[in-house]
Amino acid sequence: MTSNRLLPWTPPYVAYFTLRLARITLKRLQSRWANVSKASILVTGGAGYIGSNTVQLLSLQGYDVTVVDNLSRGYRHNVDPDRLHEIDLAETQTLADLLKKRAIDAVIHFAAYIAVGESMKVPEAYFSNNVVGSLSLLTAMLLAGVKKIVFSSTAAVYGMPLQIPIKESAPYAPVSPYGESKVMVEKMLGWFDQIHALRSVSLRYFNASGADPAGHIGEEHEPETHLIPLIFRAIETGIPVTIFGTDYETADGTCIRDYIHVNDLAQAHILAVESLFAGGASGAYNVGTGVGYSVLEVIRAAEQITGKKIPFDIRPRREGDPPTLVADPTLLRSTFGWTSHYDLRDIVSTAWNFELKRKLARV
Repeated sequence: MTSNRLLPWTPPYVAYFTLRLARITLKRLQSRWANVSKASILVTGGAGYIGSNTVQLLSLQGYDVTVVDNLSRGYRHNVDPDRLHEIDLAETQTLADLLKKRAIDAVIHFAAYIAVGESMKVPEAYFSNNVVGSLSLLTAMLLAGVKKIVFSSTAAVYGMPLQIPIKESAPYAPVSPYGESKVMVEKMLGWFDQIHALRSVSLRYFNASGADPAGHIGEEHEPETHLIPLIFRAIETGIPVTIFGTDYETADGTCIRDYIHVNDLAQAHILAVESLFAGGASGAYNVGTGVGYSVLEVIRAAEQITGKKIPFDIRPRREGDPPTLVADPTLLRSTFGWTSHYDLRDIVSTAWNFELKRKLARV
């Protein structure tokens, strides 16, 4: 399903959003952890954008959390220093020792390189870090006797899907080394389940976006490639954000994507690990809202939230960009009871709040 409506509000939005945020905060903790004796979870890549938000929600829901991150792309300020262990995924024995020492019950695995464009220039880095690094982690888990993992996968495993919304039954068809690296790890996980009884849930998510509602954790990629932070950069610098193609078969001619708030995505990972604690089988699930917004709709939403005009320029299509990518999240909802609580205005509002706080911190 796609949406081509203008959002029915204009600034000031603060009073509305404050009340809405209070309701969301109460609802978003969907964990069934009362039935789980405070398990010990290791989060790889836990100093990154999605990983650190997940660590925060795990902690709020009573879990004992340990973070592994080599800080090559994560940020020290995202993590409580008492949780953080600066370890590279290639350090198999060190990982195994930590898993044993911390009596880890399950792993949530985010650590990976994620830039599609970069993967087309240095594929060797992506296969080394994402695939070989994951194999090292799985080996360490076997050495430590840890048999449960939630894997942060991607919709990039589908490539250019033939049907929208995308179901999990769509075939693997990656069009980049990044997508291929995630396919390879998913296939490894299948064999580790069959041979070693190491159960896994792979979550294939779409456009992660937004920020921690308190404004502490948000997108800080370098280089930045995601639309909403680039929109805010255009506001700050006056340098137009680029729209690649306005001649797609969509209502306004620009690409449509399924934007999911980072906290909704984090909660999906928590529900997935809880399913493994409850004896659930291995599987792969889409994580998205099932609603798509075009590039121009996101720009208009940002203009309404910020009260500022967004400069943009139009360039030809990028090769390999599908017109529409929208998830079918039915399987995730029916299996885990997951639902999304944040819509596009919440996503843009929380991201803008983070941007303003970050700007103040630089003054």
